[in-house]
Amino acid sequence: MGQRSGALTGALNDAPLSLFHLRTVLTAGMGFFTDAYDLFIISAAVTLIKVEWAPSATALGLLASTALIAAFVGAFLFGRIADVFGRKSIYGLEAAIMAIGAIASAFAPNIMWLIIFRFVLGVGIGGDYPVSAVLMSEYANRRDRGKLVGLVFSMQALGLIAGPIVAMTLLAAGVNGDVAWRLMLGLGALPALAVIYLRRTLPESPRYVARVRGKVSDASRAIRDYTGGQVAITSESEPKVRLGFWQFLSDPRYLRLLLGTAGTWFVFDYAYYGNSISTPLIVKAVAPGASTIETMAWTLMIFVVAAVPGYLLALLKMDDIGHKRLQWIGFTLMGLAFLALGVIPGITTMLIPFLIIYAFSYFFAEFGPNTTTFVLSAELYPVNMRTTGHGLSAGFAKVGAFIGVFVFPILSAALGVAGTLRITFLFAMVGVLLTMLLPEPARQDLEVVSREDELAAQA
Repeated sequence: MGQRSGALTGALNDAPLSLFHLRTVLTAGMGFFTDAYDLFIISAAVTLIKVEWAPSATALGLLASTALIAAFVGAFLFGRIADVFGRKSIYGLEAAIMAIGAIASAFAPNIMWLIIFRFVLGVGIGGDYPVSAVLMSEYANRRDRGKLVGLVFSMQALGLIAGPIVAMTLLAAGVNGDVAWRLMLGLGALPALAVIYLRRTLPESPRYVARVRGKVSDASRAIRDYTGGQVAITSESEPKVRLGFWQFLSDPRYLRLLLGTAGTWFVFDYAYYGNSISTPLIVKAVAPGASTIETMAWTLMIFVVAAVPGYLLALLKMDDIGHKRLQWIGFTLMGLAFLALGVIPGITTMLIPFLIIYAFSYFFAEFGPNTTTFVLSAELYPVNMRTTGHGLSAGFAKVGAFIGVFVFPILSAALGVAGTLRITFLFAMVGVLLTMLLPEPARQDLEVVSREDELAAQA
C-alpha cells in the first residue's frame, strides 16, 4: 500500500466513516445536483421553445449544447484557479454564476440571448465539476473514497429526475408553454443559491493547506474543528508538494493519465449526453404518436427504473469491484446495448423492447463510466494539480458532450436512431481501450495513488 508520509493525511486516510463525511457529501453534492438539473432540463424546455420561437436547426442545436461547451471553459479555468489559490477561493463563486445564468435564462427575450445566458450558466457548471469532486476526495478516507465521491456524483440522479418531474408538473397544471419553459430554467437558481451558503461553511481542504501552502498547524486545527475531534492529529509533519503546471503537462506519466481520464470521459459524454438530452426525441421517433407529457413520462421512467439503481449499485460495490474495473465493465455492457439497438431488425419501431434495452444501457452507464470517470479524475493527480487534472478531464468531457448533443439530431435524421446508436457503440469501445491506460486506485491512499509522496521526496 505504500508508506504514509504525513500525520494529517494518514489520519484522513484512516478515519472511519463519520457524519463529517456526510456533511461534505451534502455540501459538494448539492452543487452537482444543480449541475445535473441545469444541464438536462434543457431537453424538456427545447420541446416548448421549438413551438414558441420556431428556431432554425442550428440555433436549436446550439441551445441544447452551448452550456456544455461553456463547461469546458469553466472546468479548466476554475480547476486551475482552485489549485493556485485554493478550493475555498471558488467554493461559492461558481454557484453564483450558475444562479445568475439560470435566472437570466428565464427572462431571455429571444433565442440568441437564451444561448448567451446558457453559456454563462455552463461556465459555472464546468467550474463546479473539479471543485465538487476534489472537495470530497480530499476529505475522504481510503476505504470509502469511491463511495463518498460517488455519492457526490449520484446527486446527478436526483437532478435527472427533478427535471422531468418539474416539466410534467407544469404542463399537467396547464401552465402556458412560454411560461413553463422559463420556470423550468429559472428554478435551477434555487439549489445554486443554497450551495453558496453551504460552501461557505466548509473549511479549506486540509490536504491542500498542509501540502501546498505548508500550513500544517492551520490544517490540523481546521480538520479537528470540522470533525468535532473525530480526526485527531498526533503530530504536525507533512511534506510540501511542488509540481509546476508545465512540468505536469510534460511528464509522460501524467500525460498518459490525462489521456486516460479525459479520453474516457470524452467518449462517454459523447454517448451519454447525446442520448440523454435527445431522449425525448428518441422516444418520439420510436413512438411517433406519443404526446409531449407521455414522452417525458417515458423519459422519467427510464431514469427511475434504470439510472437510479445503477447509481446506487455503483456506490455500494465500486470500492469492492475496483474503480477501473467497474469502468471497463460499464463501457462494455453499455456498448453492447447500443449495438443491439443498432442491429436488431425493427427494434426502433417496437416501443417496449426498445425501452428495455435502452434502459439496460442507462443502468450500465451509471454502474460504470458515468460514475467512475468523475471519481478516477479526482484520485489520480497530486494535490497541487488535482483540480487542474480533474478540470482538464471534465472540460474535454464536455466537449464530447457538446459534440454528442449537437450532432445526435443531425445523425438521427441522416442515419436513423439505429445508425446513430451504432456509432455510439464504437465510442463505448474506445472507452474500453482507453480505460486500460489507468491504474487501479480503489482502497489505496490518495497520496500513494497520485505519487505525490514521491514528488515530495524528490523536491
